[in-house]
Amino acid sequence: MLDRFNRKINYLRISVTDRCNLRCVYCMPEEGIKWIEHNKIITYEEIIDIVKIGISLGIDKFRITGGEPLIRKGIVDLIQMISTIKGIKDLALTTNGILLEQYAEKLAKAGLHRINISLDTINPEKFSKLTRGGDVNAVIKGIKAAQIAGLSPVKINCVIHNNSLEEDALTVNKYCIENGLQVRFIHQMNLSEGSFAVVEGGTGGDCENCNRLRITSNAKIKPCLFSDVEYDIRTLGIEKAFEMALNTKPEKGAQNKINYFNNIGG
Repeated sequence: MLDRFNRKINYLRISVTDRCNLRCVYCMPEEGIKWIEHNKIITYEEIIDIVKIGISLGIDKFRITGGEPLIRKGIVDLIQMISTIKGIKDLALTTNGILLEQYAEKLAKAGLHRINISLDTINPEKFSKLTRGGDVNAVIKGIKAAQIAGLSPVKINCVIHNNSLEEDALTVNKYCIENGLQVRFIHQMNLSEGSFAVVEGGTGGDCENCNRLRITSNAKIKPCLFSDVEYDIRTLGIEKAFEMALNTKPEKGAQNKINYFNNIGG
């Protein structure tokens, strides 16, 4: 399907939870946030209906995100249900990698095609400080497990402050080269200020060629990451919400003052 600016929209990112087992400094404020009530979190039944209708409208690329999707109970079952739906060309998942060692093989057997793993530094002390307590060794083990399971290409998402020549970015890049991983450098974003840039090694942030819509963890369809506009699938119905999101997708992102990264999926 085409939006108002003749961009082909064929990619849907689905946030399955706003919860996370890390507290990254650029994702959550130190004091924390108010979680979405459990009875308002998108259900797996709703997700399956969204995927089926999305495919009928021309979407063939899907990505499961969070928060941290691997902490959602039954996530492997969800992947299996989605993977059996005809018309999907690409089914991916983004994770912080902390739980990936125990899930990688199960996800691959369930039908997941590939995976993106967040890794901003390989320095254990810096990683712990950046994530407020995370263990980088768990992520490294998760990356190896994903490779063994065949979830390839395994892509690494590395958030940078200014450019990919920063110390941590260079060491992450070296690690990726040595271990056969693809790295994507993501400039640190600010939703409320509208600060973003094109991803180095990826397509995110390229408004001119944007091909995506987003489902939030409380069942809203958003036409743009950097926009307050969203449509509730529960009040409008899935098809109508898709139609409205497509017809109001902006030419370029501006600001988003109602979401956090943990409930919109980045």
